[in-house]
Amino acid sequence: MKKFFAVLMMVAFVAVAANSIANNGPAEVKIENKKGTITFNHAGHQANVADCATCHHNGTDAGSCRSCHDGTKAPAFKNAAHKVCKDCHKGNDGPTKCNGCHVK
Repeated sequence: MKKFFAVLMMVAFVAVAANSIANNGPAEVKIENKKGTITFNHAGHQANVADCATCHHNGTDAGSCRSCHDGTKAPAFKNAAHKVCKDCHKGNDGPTKCNGCHVK
């Protein structure tokens, strides 16, 4: 009975861990842009940022701004990303120049 319980607990732990990893989005995101492709290390940022709402202001959805905001109130992704990313990068030694993120 003890072995069964131990195996059951291990299976539950693996299931919870897998679900947690699966819900954290892709490890890497590529954003095509006329100034150059941005290859965003999502997993690396998650390791350094404790709260998803730091980058995704609603904390749950990585969809477009218009998925929550109506078309007239939605910020342009470029403006939102530049503000959030550059402000954070300035305080954490991340790239702040165009070519630091945009690679042709």
